[in-house]
Amino acid sequence: MTYVIDANAMIAVLNNEIGADVVEKLLTPKGTIAYAHAVNICEVFYGVLRATDEATAQKALADIASLGIQTRADMDDPFWQDIGRIKASHRLSLADGFAVALARRVGCELVTSDHHELKPLAQAGVFLVNFFR
Repeated sequence: MTYVIDANAMIAVLNNEIGADVVEKLLTPKGTIAYAHAVNICEVFYGVLRATDEATAQKALADIASLGIQTRADMDDPFWQDIGRIKASHRLSLADGFAVALARRVGCELVTSDHHELKPLAQAGVFLVNFFR
């Protein structure tokens, strides 16, 4: 199975929050592929850095990599234009737009807990979603 993991799913695992076990179970089967866009990993990095220090933020990046989450840095014209179209049609953050567009590009579920912004898009068939809590 292939997944795109958004920032709140990565944060849940790093902080052992409610639902972390669900995300970890998705990532553990042999053959699972997990991606996160660099913009979403940046969200995690700056959040940890703002709250702690450089060493802790770097450890968070290492922990994300140890989960098998691969960084994608897609930014070709069709990709960022897809983000622009999604944002123009739906209310969501720019970072969430990167996660949604990557899930659409890869053709897989986006793992998130962001019901507020992403549930309406999923219900409209914009992308596939896996709400972990």
